[in-house]
Amino acid sequence: MKGPTASAVLAIAILVPALASAQRPVSMGQTVSQTFTITAIDHNARVVTLEDKDGLSDDLYCGPEVQRFDQLKVGDKVTFRYHESLVSAIRRPGAAAPADSAAITRTPGSRPGGTIAQQMTASVTIEAIDPKIPSVTVRASNGHRMSFKVEDKKNLEGYKAGDKVDITYTQALAVSVEPAK
Repeated sequence: MKGPTASAVLAIAILVPALASAQRPVSMGQTVSQTFTITAIDHNARVVTLEDKDGLSDDLYCGPEVQRFDQLKVGDKVTFRYHESLVSAIRRPGAAAPADSAAITRTPGSRPGGTIAQQMTASVTIEAIDPKIPSVTVRASNGHRMSFKVEDKKNLEGYKAGDKVDITYTQALAVSVEPAK
């Protein structure tokens, strides 16, 4: 597959807020993990019903890129691991930025699973810089405050709190399935 399909990218849009909603703001390359149990499968509609440890459930559409969909079984445990927060570039607003991109990597073997990774650019205001880690704390235009580990310490040079910048960062969602016991 040359690039992600719309439904694969949609999976990130659906799953990431669900994983992050009960979590504190992402910081310093934090990984958020949550495991669900498959409680129902609609094979014709390609929809699985997932239930969390508190008994809350939600339906998830599995597009055609989920090639091993028919191997899913009621009782299987599905773990989602979401990782965010690595800034690869900081630029003044308006400077050329890399294009946003996404990629899908399937887990080898017979069980469904894989990783969807994205690289994106956002306009933010720097709130704090820690050159020792190195990291930067920013506030997005919607008011969300986030901390990111910075890939290269040199990317922080020349910036200070209060600067409006564009950052390029990565996030990834890994999905693994363990058979029911």
